Amino acid sequence: MKDRTIDYILRTTWQAVSRMYNEEAAKYGGSMAVGFALLSIDKEDGTPSTSISNRMGMEATSLTRTLKSMEEKGLIYRKPNPTDGRGVLVYLTEEGKIKRELSKQTVLKFNETVRKQISDEKIIHFMEVADVITELIQDKNIFNQPE
Repeated sequence: MKDRTIDYILRTTWQAVSRMYNEEAAKYGGSMAVGFALLSIDKEDGTPSTSISNRMGMEATSLTRTLKSMEEKGLIYRKPNPTDGRGVLVYLTEEGKIKRELSKQTVLKFNETVRKQISDEKIIHFMEVADVITELIQDKNIFNQPE
């Protein structure tokens, strides 16, 4: 594509990042989704399952499959939420805490490597642009504007 559009750049960049994280996670028998889920669970106090999908920007149905897989692999366990009888708290097992730390180090390494190549000013601008795009989408200001 000669004239790369904003969505094209976002999509191809995210696909590259996703592929990179999945390749790294596969070395430890995991996936990017599992790694991000591990990072979204409080390592001591557990996390309501409904909060995990919000933190990850993931649909609840996709998260259900991920959590089931994580439970089968012995990374998490679930308990009823004592403050909300309908809810469930998700806790990390000892193995889950180890894999969470691996995920954390992977994310930090990626960020450190990128920040070494890009100035703080450009990173700030990138974050500002991403925030504006997210806000435009969340406020439904892309396709609902009068022409």
